Amino acid sequence: MIKISSVSQHVPRLRIALPLALALLAAGCQPAGGPPPFPPPVVSVMTVETRDVPVAYEYVAQTAGYREVEVRARVNGILLKRNYAEGAVVKKGDSLYTIDPEPFRVAYARTEADLAVAEARLARARREAARLRPVLESKAISQKELDDAVSSEQIAEAEVKSVRARLNEARLNLEYTRVESPITGTTSRSVASEGTLVSGPGVLLTTVTQTNPMYVIFGIPDRERLAMRRDVESGRLKIPDGGRFQVTVKLADGSLYATPGVLNFADVRVNAQTGTSEARAEIANPGGLLRPGEFARVVLAGAVRPGAIVIPQRAVLESPKGKFAYIVNAESKAEPRPLDVGDWTRDGWVINAGLKSGDRVIVDGVLKIGPGAPVKIADDAAAPAAPAGKTAPEDKTAPAAKTV
Repeated sequence: MIKISSVSQHVPRLRIALPLALALLAAGCQPAGGPPPFPPPVVSVMTVETRDVPVAYEYVAQTAGYREVEVRARVNGILLKRNYAEGAVVKKGDSLYTIDPEPFRVAYARTEADLAVAEARLARARREAARLRPVLESKAISQKELDDAVSSEQIAEAEVKSVRARLNEARLNLEYTRVESPITGTTSRSVASEGTLVSGPGVLLTTVTQTNPMYVIFGIPDRERLAMRRDVESGRLKIPDGGRFQVTVKLADGSLYATPGVLNFADVRVNAQTGTSEARAEIANPGGLLRPGEFARVVLAGAVRPGAIVIPQRAVLESPKGKFAYIVNAESKAEPRPLDVGDWTRDGWVINAGLKSGDRVIVDGVLKIGPGAPVKIADDAAAPAAPAGKTAPEDKTAPAAKTV
């Protein structure tokens, strides 16, 4: 059984406490002992600024001699002697091999004798024609006899020319028994040894390679070449005049070759098997450090992205719709911005679209916020500054390398 008198005793108190509680809530007051509101998270920002960003492209490459010549004999014969040390440097015109010259000396002497006989016949034919010309005027001989004499003279002249040509050929064959180096360079091992029957140009004797300067050959993927061309046409990329990029070689141990070179050739053809077009750079190699056939990497420098925007990698986030970054809007709230990300540089990502100069991008504290969350900017990051975060030491040879 409820005691109505006890409830009625508390009614005046409820009538006083309820309006007081409502007044406190309307005034935004917290009851004594309640939890305080969470302050907005502190974030670090960078103010976006446009600047010229150097771009470099990196590719796998292989070295090759400036000139690589196969040494072959021009005549058949027995190889008598090798006249060079394998692996030594030889000069143009140095004798590398000697082929037995005796058969060619005999052939030359025989052709000299044939020339003497032909010249004697020519002299006799000329004398005969000269003797018959005045006789014809006195009607002592017929015109046919004089014509035959003149024809014999012409035939003798042609025979002399033929024998002289054979004599020149015999002299060349005799000279070719001395196999000379066609260029100045470094020799390889000898393929043929003394006593070998050399069947003319069909037998490789050795090779001579010019190693100063050197060529560095690499392939540019067709996809990247097209992207580079589009960027140039749109004004987002400037390349050196004539496409003459400065080329730096990275050796197999990761060190940089001291002397840079210049890109001097780019093929218009695309390799159907690799999908790349061949390019070549010329590198000075006075000390012989580079050797033909080595695998290395090349860095092409000289391209610039004018007026580009670069933000640190940690400021770029991933979502199902793509990459984005948080900026601090005028209301001091985090606002997500979709980004069109371009190349990767040593400072961060190049942003093609999504940001403009003056935007404040959140670089630290992105994990503590969400879209529309109020934020507080750290005092040391509120002013315009370069991209935050530690970066690698500046590499003047490869400022913004793209690796392929």
